[in-house]
Amino acid sequence: MEARWGRPHNLGMAAVASAMVAVALMLLWRGSPQGKGTDNPLLLFYLLLAAAMAFYVWLGLNRYANRAAQVTIDHDGIALGFGRNCRFTWRDIEWVRVRRLGVRPTLQLGIAPQTFVDANLRLSMWTLDDNLRPVRGMPAGLAVRDNGLDTPAAAMLDAVKSFRPNLVRS
Repeated sequence: MEARWGRPHNLGMAAVASAMVAVALMLLWRGSPQGKGTDNPLLLFYLLLAAAMAFYVWLGLNRYANRAAQVTIDHDGIALGFGRNCRFTWRDIEWVRVRRLGVRPTLQLGIAPQTFVDANLRLSMWTLDDNLRPVRGMPAGLAVRDNGLDTPAAAMLDAVKSFRPNLVRS
């Protein structure tokens, strides 16, 4: 089973972010009663908003064009892309489950501690647009968000069950 970036989702994200950039620039150009151009006290806010949304335009288009598998589950184990390009063999994976992170389901993996450290995944709780996150309370736990992927977390769990049903936790 391979999960890739979902083309409609990411193209939609780029389109909505483009519209938001246009609105921010229009509001900046139109000005406000407080002033126009550089006299506008909201200048920095509008520019910051436009820059943030321009990043999401770039991100959406980049993911739309990227057809490489981001999650691969096969007889050898689980391979993760997302800029990390690492593979965990089945003997390195201690457990697998699906849990919710907010409203989105995530595939959570319990990795052998030394393998987790050796993988150097550069995980952060603060990165909002990263599909790989640490699992709170699990020192070697990894959460794979299905946000933007063409395959839901439940289908990834089903693929794991087909290869190693003994790893699945509820």
